[in-house]
Amino acid sequence: MMKSGIDLQPTLQGTGTVEALDQTHFNLILPAQKKGYSNAQLDDYVSLSRKHFKWKPPLRIEMQARASLAEPTGTLGFGFWNDPFSISLGPGARRIPATPQTLWFFYSSPENDIRLVPGVPGNGWKAVSLRTPNLHPIILGPLAGIAIATSNLPILGKFVHQLITSKAQSSEFVLSHTLNEWHTYAIDWSTKRALFSVDDMLVLQADRPPAGPLGFVTWIDNQYAVFSSSRGLRFGTVPTSSKQRLEVRNININPRSKST
Repeated sequence: MMKSGIDLQPTLQGTGTVEALDQTHFNLILPAQKKGYSNAQLDDYVSLSRKHFKWKPPLRIEMQARASLAEPTGTLGFGFWNDPFSISLGPGARRIPATPQTLWFFYSSPENDIRLVPGVPGNGWKAVSLRTPNLHPIILGPLAGIAIATSNLPILGKFVHQLITSKAQSSEFVLSHTLNEWHTYAIDWSTKRALFSVDDMLVLQADRPPAGPLGFVTWIDNQYAVFSSSRGLRFGTVPTSSKQRLEVRNININPRSKST
């Protein structure tokens, strides 16, 4: 679907759509809706098992993006992750849940409250690196169940949140760049650190980023997520009052030699 050696394919849910303006320029579109979940997404991993995801350090990704609104409803973003919550996405992609590994630019509206780094807000427009310990599904399943079960119990919810965040390597930076204007976003990913930049200005240096392999994704949806010591763990959808769009173009991923 796309040049530059990146084979991006749409993953659509609900009423989400993807419009190809040319081979390197796309609109990811969500119409207004009162209920239900919708997602407009491009990725390069939907038919792959996690061990066959394409991207490891060292590499550089650079792309341009803008949203149709300065403050959309739900979440949107672009970068790399391990698609940790999927279970089965068709032939060749049988997966079990995993701990999240992310390296991306991520926006979440005020309904979200994802607290990973002390002193950093749980929503907004951010550069994010998250590396979590790999846990066996026998351990991960009960932990997830406990986290959900205790979401309305402040004391236990706080304990689960502190347990998980204490084992994670997290770095975040809240961006001041206007989301509904064109900007150039880049991540230089090495084994020791990841450098996030916007319009050639460094905004975040994250030590100990994920090791990979990860898949590329860009999306816009109407989901919210809560993960905090005071509110526990929960997910849901948010009604949207108007059409909203994420526009992306010129996505380039350039692997580099180990010596660079």
